[in-house]
Amino acid sequence: MTQWLADKAVLHAAEAARAGGIIAYPTEAVWGLGADPDNSQALARLLALKGRPKAKGLILIAANTAQLEPWLATLSVAARAQLEATWPGPVTWLVPNNKLASEWITGDFTTVALRVTDHPVAQALCLNFGGPLVSTSANPLGQAPARTRAQVKHYFESQLQAIAPGCVGARAQPSEIRDLQTGRILRPG
Repeated sequence: MTQWLADKAVLHAAEAARAGGIIAYPTEAVWGLGADPDNSQALARLLALKGRPKAKGLILIAANTAQLEPWLATLSVAARAQLEATWPGPVTWLVPNNKLASEWITGDFTTVALRVTDHPVAQALCLNFGGPLVSTSANPLGQAPARTRAQVKHYFESQLQAIAPGCVGARAQPSEIRDLQTGRILRPG
C-alpha cells in the first residue's frame, strides 16, 4: 500500500471524491465505483449511473478499522472481535445502523454494510480521502462487474471524475456478505 499513498492518480481520485465526484478503483475481485458517503448528490448520481435502486443500499469500505469506528462504537467486544478476525479482507459485514449512515447507504435496511479492504490501492484511496468510501461494483445494472480498467472505461469513462490505477486482486468472487446479528452468509465470497 505504501507505494500507492503518494501516487498522483490515487491522490487525484481521492480529491475528486472529496469534491463530490464519482470515481472507479480496483478492489479484491472487481472494480468498484465510489463516492463520498456523506454527499447525497454524489450518491444519487452514482446510483443513477449504475441503474441501481436506492433501496438496495451501498457498502462502505475503509483502509482500517479506525476509519469505521463511528459505526462500530456501540458493538460488544465479542461482535468487534468477530469483525476484526476477518479484516482487512474480502468480508463485508452488515452491522446495526446506529443512525450515522443515511438512507443512501442503508437503503431499506436497518444495517450498514462495512468492510476493511485489503486491496492496497483501495486502502491508499481511503487514507488519502480521509475516511470510508462507498463501494459498489463498477457495472451498469444487468451487466457483468468490470474486472479490468478497460471494462470500466467502456462502461463509464465519460461519466467518472477519476479512475484510480492498479488491477483487481486475485479473488474470483466479490466480497462475502455476512450479517453480524444472525451470522448468516448472505452472499458467499
